[in-house]
Amino acid sequence: MEYPTIRQFVNYLNNPEYLGGYWLPNIQRQFVWSEDQIERLFDSIMREYPIGSLLIWKTKSKIKHRRFIDHYKKTISLLDSYVGQNENPKLLILDGQQRLQSLYIGLKGTYEGKYLYFNLLSGNESFNGEKKYEFKFFTNPPSSNWIKFSNIIFTDKTAGELKYEIKYQGIENDLRLIEKNINIAQRVFCQKGSMIYQQVDSIDRPELYNDDDIVEIFIRANSGGTKLDKSDLLFSLLISSWDEADKNMFNLLEELNNDGFNFGRDFILKCCLVIFDKGARYEVKKFRDDSIKNAIEEQWFLITDAIKDVKDFIKGKTFIQCDKVLSSYLVLIPLIYFRYHFKNKWKDLSDINNYLLRSLLAGAFSGNPDSLIDKIIKHIKEKCDFNVDEIFSIVRNDGRNLEIDSNIIQNLSYSDKRIHLLFNLWYDFNYTPAYIQNEPQIDHIFPQSVLRGERKIDISTGRQILKYKIEDRDNIGNLMLLTREENGAGGKTDKLPEEWFKDKSEEYLKMHLIPADKDLWKVENYEKFIMERKKLILQKFNYLLNK
Repeated sequence: MEYPTIRQFVNYLNNPEYLGGYWLPNIQRQFVWSEDQIERLFDSIMREYPIGSLLIWKTKSKIKHRRFIDHYKKTISLLDSYVGQNENPKLLILDGQQRLQSLYIGLKGTYEGKYLYFNLLSGNESFNGEKKYEFKFFTNPPSSNWIKFSNIIFTDKTAGELKYEIKYQGIENDLRLIEKNINIAQRVFCQKGSMIYQQVDSIDRPELYNDDDIVEIFIRANSGGTKLDKSDLLFSLLISSWDEADKNMFNLLEELNNDGFNFGRDFILKCCLVIFDKGARYEVKKFRDDSIKNAIEEQWFLITDAIKDVKDFIKGKTFIQCDKVLSSYLVLIPLIYFRYHFKNKWKDLSDINNYLLRSLLAGAFSGNPDSLIDKIIKHIKEKCDFNVDEIFSIVRNDGRNLEIDSNIIQNLSYSDKRIHLLFNLWYDFNYTPAYIQNEPQIDHIFPQSVLRGERKIDISTGRQILKYKIEDRDNIGNLMLLTREENGAGGKTDKLPEEWFKDKSEEYLKMHLIPADKDLWKVENYEKFIMERKKLILQKFNYLLNK
């Protein structure tokens, strides 16, 4: 069998004049390769490394499919790439999307507005690095030895002819290497039949491969490597029989994540399984069950209403304002289950803040909490209630921790997601913002700029070094929560505590747990300030600590 060259195959993509054209079936996920991955692929091809075979489905099926992207942007939507459904012959890529899409972008399009360039002076014998042949995406290349790679591939000119054209553009220092590289590129991309593929033919043998068989083939082809998450595979089963699934999922995630969160498809699918009492664990057989797929399709908007209501609650009623604060999204699933099945009781729930914050602060839903989620759901279903104390008992009986010791609190730092959770308890939601732009901000009491300027003598070397390392500056003892207005222009900014606190009320100082001794507000007493403030913090949260 004679296989096509890379140049031939790339010309077949999105081209209905060649056997109906090559396209991507709807079950394929979005393109995810980075610039570096594409550049490495082209380097591998130049070095004649094997790049794997493709799996192609030949069909007349009226199945949703889409074009290969020519001008890729990270913000691009799959919804913009769909081709009208038809019963014409077509070739759909079941395995090999990332490679083919990379080739198409590199040879026919752009990545974030940049073209793929090739360094004509790379690939010599003194090569020392991971990439022998240098490829890079540029808007404007840094020097004349970089040439747009498509100009080498999509031309009838020989390497010798191109070499002299390049010479006249100012590159004369190694014409032999330039000609050698162009020869290699044209041989491996334009002459060598390297696009090896297997074909599943549903036109000649329609009785052997129906649409359900294709989904199974797709899953088996993709589940052996790291190309797809399990949620991608499960979603492929769902959308194979539900035309609007991908559009609805896209719209839901876009709405959930438009203000700083990072809800994912796997979370949504797990919610669906839990809502229909199928257990939290991902299992392919669950999504092969037509009853589950039909239930998700029929109840989709009720499911999404429950998810959005819970998300709106945490956004509006807690300091869980964005992804960096929500250390485990799975803690929300029992709430979503309750909201879906007991909507009339949802608004009357109490102590939910305690449930969220203690669970997150203690890491109760870390690791693999599927069995814990199932136990909580069973209890909610039996009691028709969301009693936080009873749920905490289930968590503890499952061998998970809900206790918080002094070390957890004292070692929280500026970069720790849990610092926001502690502030949530600390300030008792007094700073819940009305608008996103008014969200509270974590501020250093003693400014970073001042502490970085403090020096001490290193006894071993006699040299001056930083007195306070980042872990000393970013410790919870030096952090407070301010409104955006307080922390903005004309506010605290880099003011030292002795200036910022001098006119503040006693109530303000108590709210922020600031030691009353004004001598501690001076930078020379920083360490004593931290020690005393940590004592106040531990006193405030004494009720949380292990006894």
